[in-house]
Amino acid sequence: MAEECTFCRIIQRVEEGVVVYEDDEHLILMDKHPYNPGHNLVIPKKHYKTLLEMPKSEAGKLFEKVWLIAKATVKALDADGIHIGQNNGRAARQVIDHVHVHIIPRFYEDEQNGRWPSRKTIPLEESRKLADMIRQQILHFKEEC
Repeated sequence: MAEECTFCRIIQRVEEGVVVYEDDEHLILMDKHPYNPGHNLVIPKKHYKTLLEMPKSEAGKLFEKVWLIAKATVKALDADGIHIGQNNGRAARQVIDHVHVHIIPRFYEDEQNGRWPSRKTIPLEESRKLADMIRQQILHFKEEC
């Protein structure tokens, strides 16, 4: 754990976060400042600053989890589409120095004049409700696999 890392602190339960799901290797967390309701993050529990620092096998496991979470998010929110984003380094707009993948549900009406939606503030209770909806779909899809 990197003591100054926000995600490591949430993984260790030193800081709070709205957890959607977790297993031994990954934590799925609701984004505190989502582009759309349901925007969540897939985070490996082991600290790596960027994807490029991860061993190939761990990167593969991360993106297997991304697939599951994206599928569950679309189903839970009846989204029209999904953005999957992953930034590496400040030049790529990475804000937290712990590898993570954004899962952003998209809806036809969420953009104005073809622009990317703005980040939002969502009440904690709404974020928890969305996390529960996504969690239920994760469990459903895991049973199918």
